[in-house]
Amino acid sequence: MSAFRQFYQRASNVYSSNPRLYNLLVITTVSGGGLLAISNSSAFADASQVDVKKKKVVVLGTGWAGTSFLKNLKDPSYEIEVVSPRNYFAFTPLLPSVTNGTVEARSIVEPIRNIVRKKKFDVQFKEAECYKIDTVNKKVHCKSTQDNNLGGTEEFTVDYDYLVIAMGARVNTFNTPGVVEHAHFLKEIEDAQRIRRSVIDCFERASLPNITEEERKRILHFVVVGGGPTGVEFAAELHDYVIEDLAKLYPALKEHVKITLLEAGDHILNMFDKRITVFAEEKFQRDGINLKVGSMVTKVSEKEICTKERATGQTVSIPYGMVVWSTGIGTRPVVMDFMKQIGQTNRRVLATDEWLRVEGCDDIYALGDCATINQRRVMEDISAIFNKADKKNTGRLKVDDFKEVINDICERYPQVAIHLKKKQLKNFNNLLKNSQGDDELDIEKFKLALSEVDSQMKNLPATAQVAAQQGEYLAECFDKMDACEKNPEGPLRFRATGRHRFHPFRYQHFGQFAPLGGEQTAAQLRGDWVSIGHSTQWLWYSVYVSKLVSWRTRMLVISDWGRRFVFGRDSSRI
Repeated sequence: MSAFRQFYQRASNVYSSNPRLYNLLVITTVSGGGLLAISNSSAFADASQVDVKKKKVVVLGTGWAGTSFLKNLKDPSYEIEVVSPRNYFAFTPLLPSVTNGTVEARSIVEPIRNIVRKKKFDVQFKEAECYKIDTVNKKVHCKSTQDNNLGGTEEFTVDYDYLVIAMGARVNTFNTPGVVEHAHFLKEIEDAQRIRRSVIDCFERASLPNITEEERKRILHFVVVGGGPTGVEFAAELHDYVIEDLAKLYPALKEHVKITLLEAGDHILNMFDKRITVFAEEKFQRDGINLKVGSMVTKVSEKEICTKERATGQTVSIPYGMVVWSTGIGTRPVVMDFMKQIGQTNRRVLATDEWLRVEGCDDIYALGDCATINQRRVMEDISAIFNKADKKNTGRLKVDDFKEVINDICERYPQVAIHLKKKQLKNFNNLLKNSQGDDELDIEKFKLALSEVDSQMKNLPATAQVAAQQGEYLAECFDKMDACEKNPEGPLRFRATGRHRFHPFRYQHFGQFAPLGGEQTAAQLRGDWVSIGHSTQWLWYSVYVSKLVSWRTRMLVISDWGRRFVFGRDSSRI
């Protein structure tokens, strides 16, 4: 017993002078004598104090592109900061329904903090407006958008490692005099609410006893400028509102109401199939909506709108009570200043490459309505493509020699696939054979074979569908950025060695809708499948509900639709 006590005392003394030996003894015993790595507790304390610096990603905007990016980003290794003058995401395709009370404004918005709080990493949000982008110092200059009575305008800067510009666009007035001062736009929630109040104001003013008949007709004349999907849908929604609801509340005014749709082109909905265009124009005529094509607006005053008729060249003045301007989009001033800064002064919209990276800026990405993809032309790289396939440097290639690069060509230049489809050719080999009927090509024959390919290049439409897909794509790229840096997955670099880091962005068109009123909708879906009528209206209901960003907004919109079916639309001016 005394021998054991002596051993214990010696062991205690050894541990007091060399505590690490005790750690070695215990861990070796537990591990069965295996190879060990021993760390002291103080080392963990030191390691916990060392923070790995995260790359900071600043997102400008909470529209379709920005919100889609935030929703789909999964990698927690980024520090995310969002800057936007609106602290919510708005489901803009339903804005025309907000103008007449079919859907309430709050039913189609989701606070951005509700969306990002479900992420596994922290996302900071600042309700402010970006007014300058400093690419040299990698800073974004912002100012608050709250009312001045809260303490005045606050200005601050935000540093970034990566910048995602998703600021959307503004309404394009084409510098038409009087539009900004007198016309309503339909781009934001506030626009839809103003239009709703203005419609009720027109009816209430026309109900006053001292208003003349001529003045009453003017007040109840609603003019919509722009025959695109938004203008057509608003005109249809307004017509339904007047016929189904306001006519019952203002029976004496029903005969004085007039809705006019002005379009500068030959037809409305010119981006749709001709069958849809014809159906829409015939339906508007049956409904009594005054459709004037070939009418270009030259001026808007307080009570009149002036148009120039293309057929006759005459200028016509049209009295109106309310004008809604829906003629396309333009670039925001902050984006225009940024374009000047990076040398894109000769463009109307910010240009990016096929990976949504701003041309000339490696760490800045732009998506949605504020940017367009500058697709590279095949003829710019035609010699490099030929040389990539000509591994033996013979200057002549057989069609089969292109096998190794065909997939990369079609992926890098999507206009090739469009050209093949238009020419009804099965594959790239058929294109090469079809041009000369020869199995062997030199560089000149190769150029001739692909000479018409670039004519198929088209810019993507400025739609919510495009913006949402771009946001999802960019989030996926950020999630696998480190992995693809080591193992690139994109197509071959024809002018350099190796491969591109990512697959380029490719838009998948799933179709588009055009609600025409009277519970009828036109749809042009994939494969040029056209559907028109009441059944398509129910398809429109189901698709739009599925695309809403949360179950809360889905339930609210469905309940709004149900309330409208049972009780009609609300005409309160609130």
